[in-house]
Amino acid sequence: MRTLIAAALVVGIASGPAVAHAASVPATATAPAPVASERIAPLVSTPPNAAALAAAIAGLGPRHKDATAALVRVGGTAGCWQGSSGVADIRTRRDAVEQGRFRAGSVTKVFTAAVVLQLAAEGRVDLDDPVRRHLTGIVSDRYGEVTVRQLLNHTSGIPAADGPGDSFEAQWEHRFDVTDPRAQVANAVAKEREFAPGSAQHYLNINYTVLGVLIEKVTGTRYEEAVGARILRPLGLHGTSFPGRTGTRIQGPHNRGYQAIPTADGSRELRDVTEWNSSDRWAAGDIVSTTADLERFTVALFGGRVVPGGRLEEMFTVPDVKDFTSGKPAVMTAGLSRTVLPDGTVAWGKTGGRHGYSTAIGATRDLSRTLVYSVNATDAKGQDMNPVALGVIMAAFTK
Repeated sequence: MRTLIAAALVVGIASGPAVAHAASVPATATAPAPVASERIAPLVSTPPNAAALAAAIAGLGPRHKDATAALVRVGGTAGCWQGSSGVADIRTRRDAVEQGRFRAGSVTKVFTAAVVLQLAAEGRVDLDDPVRRHLTGIVSDRYGEVTVRQLLNHTSGIPAADGPGDSFEAQWEHRFDVTDPRAQVANAVAKEREFAPGSAQHYLNINYTVLGVLIEKVTGTRYEEAVGARILRPLGLHGTSFPGRTGTRIQGPHNRGYQAIPTADGSRELRDVTEWNSSDRWAAGDIVSTTADLERFTVALFGGRVVPGGRLEEMFTVPDVKDFTSGKPAVMTAGLSRTVLPDGTVAWGKTGGRHGYSTAIGATRDLSRTLVYSVNATDAKGQDMNPVALGVIMAAFTK
């Protein structure tokens, strides 16, 4: 049963390949229809399982194999639960800061998608327009057919930009590099496309880097200012910010992040990875937030107070294509991903991983259950989902 539940949850909320997918529409469709299944999906009517949630984050600290700290908020109409565990700093061993800030990684994409959909609702962007119409001279002829919608749902076919490499040590050596997003776009669009636009889904940061450039072009402001003016300030998300292109620190109270490094004697070293320049992630993964802010954002977003009207359906519509790498049905939408739990409950969410920090937001469409967590994972960018994070998800969404 644990394997079955884990597979279902990891697929949707952790942006992995799918085991099941929504009634869907082609990636090139102009007017996505609402997914019918969540209209009749069972509500979560039982209170959060406090014992299971507490057990999921128990015993965290320097000696724990998978995480040094965790912050968790579970909410919804059936009740609420909050908890924290572990240490803020492995040297001082002081308790984890319950309201601490953290790097939320790819949860940033939900904010980016929301701003693009707001612009679409205002008539300033047409989701079916080629993005090149707004970004002439930035997006090459090779990608002249790529639409705004295809960037939102990762069906553009644009390959990843070059970087220092996927290994931790390669990224560690370049952790203070400052990256120009337009240079990343130029590097990516100079390459051959991975597939015809709209024919497959490949979850890549480059799609949201292009969308960040689009936001700046359309609004005439910096990406960070657009998100601040349209989402952060209206919702009162005072603990949420962007470090900026040259920023390396998390401003405000926070729990430090660590990466486990194998040593020659077979033990491990916990290397402090808290200070890091995330400009290479930018509109795809640079945001810093708190569990309280992300819970407020999730409730407002799902409740229709961030993206107006029918545009919100883009976030709950999975394109009818296969995943480029696995060949399984797509699960990503405009900013979110979808999973069906073993009891039939449909959950939507987004994870984010930066070295030292594993984060997620998730909820049922009716907001009967919401979840936000930040786990200070000791291998946050590993291929497998962090066991502590998985335990939290299972405890939050299963009855």
